[in-house]
Amino acid sequence: MEEEWFKNWFDTTYYHTLYQNRNDDEAKVFIENLLQFLAPKKHSRFLDIACGKGRHANQIQEHNHHVVGYDLSEASIAEAKKTERKNLSFYVHDMRSIFRTNYFDYSLNLFTSFGYFNTARDEQNAILSASKSIKKGGTFVLDFLNKDKVIDTLVPEESKTLDGIEFSIKKYVKDNKVHKQINFYADKKERQYTEKVKLLALADFEKYFSFAGLEIKHVFGDYDLSPHSNASNRLILIATKK
Repeated sequence: MEEEWFKNWFDTTYYHTLYQNRNDDEAKVFIENLLQFLAPKKHSRFLDIACGKGRHANQIQEHNHHVVGYDLSEASIAEAKKTERKNLSFYVHDMRSIFRTNYFDYSLNLFTSFGYFNTARDEQNAILSASKSIKKGGTFVLDFLNKDKVIDTLVPEESKTLDGIEFSIKKYVKDNKVHKQINFYADKKERQYTEKVKLLALADFEKYFSFAGLEIKHVFGDYDLSPHSNASNRLILIATKK
């Protein structure tokens, strides 16, 4: 069985160094647009799946909703827990396993926090777990990369220097996955990590969602909730639990 690359990489300090400049303003705009579209009742229950350090969860809680976030990375959850407060809590959990049943009004999987697994069975289990977490009639939102746009705009090589570490990054497509090979020297050692995200299309998600009892109601192409096309930056799915 192929090693699951994310289990080690996400818990390193180097991962957090490389991605320290993620756009919080973009996340805030997306959540504002999403909540305006969903129009949830006050104090609705939200589950943020693969929440990272909790930037989306924090934005949602500020709109007076109850939010739970979970992530497989202990390091990310340790950071997220620093922001815990009333109606906002975080846990270490694997999205392939069920986390509460028929409990939440909304479950969210945002910012390409999917497509990491080696098997279709694991992908299906993750969608099934998300579906089981929400009540009947509840809503599941998945925000994923747009396969066509990724392939068309792939930058083969780039380098970044952050906190004194020079990261050399190579990207390529192999076995229907976009590979991101990251090389750098840190703490007196040459290091290499490779991220791999499966290039899933709308048709793939339609199968997974259908099996999990989810009906796709809307398909958007970016964080402004514009229509989806092959040229869109994102693939954002909004589904209802039957």
